[in-house]
Amino acid sequence: MVGVGARSGAARLFGVLQGLCRETWGCQARGVATRASTRVLPFIPTQDPDVIRKVPHDFRVVYPEFLPNPVPEWRNRLREKIERKDMLARRSNMPIPEFYIGSIMAVTVADPNAAGKTNRFVGICIQRGDSGLRAWFSLRNVIDHQGLEIKYEMYSPLVQNIEVLRLEKRLDDELLYLRDALPIYSTFPSDMETEILQEGAPVPVNPIKVQLKPRPWHERWERKNLQGVRDLGLPERFYKKAKLHEKPWEKYDLMKEYRATIPEEEQADIFREISSHYPLLESTRRRGKRKRVLPSLS
Repeated sequence: MVGVGARSGAARLFGVLQGLCRETWGCQARGVATRASTRVLPFIPTQDPDVIRKVPHDFRVVYPEFLPNPVPEWRNRLREKIERKDMLARRSNMPIPEFYIGSIMAVTVADPNAAGKTNRFVGICIQRGDSGLRAWFSLRNVIDHQGLEIKYEMYSPLVQNIEVLRLEKRLDDELLYLRDALPIYSTFPSDMETEILQEGAPVPVNPIKVQLKPRPWHERWERKNLQGVRDLGLPERFYKKAKLHEKPWEKYDLMKEYRATIPEEEQADIFREISSHYPLLESTRRRGKRKRVLPSLS
């Protein structure tokens, strides 16, 4: 009886995988779980202009983790499809608000060694990366004159709550230079209250330019073309060496841009896949903004 049950369970599993394969790639599979012949058809993204037009203009910016890594060697469409289902299930249990590099956030995680079994950390988002269930972001704060950075996995089951205390953007895509900046630019109180942002207003861009401490630094920031840093005050020889490392032709490299992004047609296919859950994602997004508006009414 055990062997029969195992075979029937394996047959059911093969049926589920067969359906996912057919839905994802258009595979045609025959046979049982132990002997199967599959023919994988090439992936052809949608060419329907109406479907492409329905994709919200801010989908790539607000929900970047739903777009897969564009590196071909790391692509697996079946895994990506399963991961997106898990991400939507996770978001239905714990809302993940809209945030960007430069937003002030508070994250509460389960900590068995803490007094209340939870730990809450407030900091500025200095980096964000990866996609799918491996999406992560890093927060930085200066506590007792010591810079602290914590990297959180966005869909980790240990994360209990993610709050956005100040929703804003910065001039640069990464704020790693805050490690070499004056502590005042990375210091935020642990009891910081949620700041007000009018509902429907665009996300503000903070034009602040930080002052870096004297060298040595963690990196050669004069070579990074940073927009959110004041004049570094270095001797001329440093800037001459920085010019030798410039690559001004890269902004005209269309193939490099193509390899670093997901085509618009494939974005439309991904959005069509999660479109049934998109109203729930947007309601969570609007609810988070209303939470930042309501304190002004009290």
